[in-house]
Amino acid sequence: MQFPVYKRMPSKDHTVSMKGEDSSALLQNELLQESTKPSWRRSIPHVLVATISSFLFGYHLGVVNEPLESISSDLGFNGNTLAEGLVVSTCLGGAFVGCLLSGWVTDGIGRRRAFQLCALPMIVGASISATAKTIQGMLLGRLFVGIGMGLGPPVASLYVTEVSPSYVRGTYGSFIQIATCLGLMGALIVGIPVKNIKGWWRVCFWVSIIPAALLAFAMTFCAESPHWLFKKGKRAEAEAQFEKLLGASHVDSAILELSKSDGDGDAETLEFSELFHGRYFRVVFIGSTLFALQQLSGINAVFYFSSTVFRSAGVPSNLANVFVGVVNLSGSIIAMALMDKVGRKLLLLFSFLGMAVSMGLQVAAASTYASNPGAAYLSVGGMLLFVLTFALGAGPVPGLLLPEIFPSRMRAKAMAFCMSVHWVINFFVGLLFLRLLEQLGAQLLYSIFCTFCLMAAAFVKRNVLETKGKTLQEIEIALLQEQHR
Repeated sequence: MQFPVYKRMPSKDHTVSMKGEDSSALLQNELLQESTKPSWRRSIPHVLVATISSFLFGYHLGVVNEPLESISSDLGFNGNTLAEGLVVSTCLGGAFVGCLLSGWVTDGIGRRRAFQLCALPMIVGASISATAKTIQGMLLGRLFVGIGMGLGPPVASLYVTEVSPSYVRGTYGSFIQIATCLGLMGALIVGIPVKNIKGWWRVCFWVSIIPAALLAFAMTFCAESPHWLFKKGKRAEAEAQFEKLLGASHVDSAILELSKSDGDGDAETLEFSELFHGRYFRVVFIGSTLFALQQLSGINAVFYFSSTVFRSAGVPSNLANVFVGVVNLSGSIIAMALMDKVGRKLLLLFSFLGMAVSMGLQVAAASTYASNPGAAYLSVGGMLLFVLTFALGAGPVPGLLLPEIFPSRMRAKAMAFCMSVHWVINFFVGLLFLRLLEQLGAQLLYSIFCTFCLMAAAFVKRNVLETKGKTLQEIEIALLQEQHR
């Protein structure tokens, strides 16, 4: 069998050629693409560099957990629970701001430069925190770090989705969750000497500068998103980046796919208000609801309360954190293996239903009928099962699925809005959890979380489109057809 030779040509000549080629040539091109997939080896270095931002996200989420007592003692606010809470929540506030701005940043300067920009406040903020002499200095540093944390996840989700071949896009998307887990565990490991070595908490902040600087430097050599370049009307540059990511023989078909939905480089600016009406409203509603239900399932409350639950079963808090981290990482690795085999929708359904069962175990453990030594072990088992089932789907899938279902024209701004919803719900769950636990009791509160998990499963069943193995343009066309039914 003789394969056709792909000849590269200038952008303008190529456009004329594409419009004039007959249907048999198109069919031959499509059949060739089905039989020869682009090599995953070309795109994986770019994806791995991008996931450094997710590692930093996880690291900074966990960096103050162990050292907080030492920080408060050295900076003179020991015993002040409000000040200790501010050290944590200031970072969340910064993340909300960074996330809200991410859409304009990534659309304005591109995905690659956005990564470099998100590394900058992380480096500055970590340096300020590491050298802080007062709580004001610490809070300023945490605010800067938070801005970088908020900017990083939407950019990572966008970039990984746009540079990955469709047949491994789910697997690559799972790298984001795995990197976040490794960052959390890294913060735990680096913080181990904090109780034995005075001032070690400063080292914990200094260490984070290394991966942030590596991200900024390595992104210089990575490909820019060809989807962003094409949207900006830079067709020739988009072709060059596709060649770097997929290989020369797949460039023409990739550009043709982009042309199906975007026209010839639609650079028209999307107004933020357009997300909330017209043809884009439904996908934005699906995305923001998924992130809201992810947080309302109680995952961050479970992480927050895990040490207390483990202590009731006689397990030290340090060991409890290790258990939770290992289970979270294990679930993320299993999700990576399954993402492109069973699909996103099935993983989400199984995940939310498994989380509902886990919360049911927590309710049983909190019941007056289970007031015996076995209740503590039942609670521990329910918590570990909850973390495992979360990591299988509800954790990694929304960040991968949303950039897949959002059309190219509004992808960055829609991700910014949906992840901002995530941060707002995250903040209020963290703020109100202990108060609700005190007023409602564990049994009723866990029942509410269980109900949200069941609602999430029903929502996924009714609204989520399966995207496994489809190109981004095929997904966009399918969603538009669904809206016109």
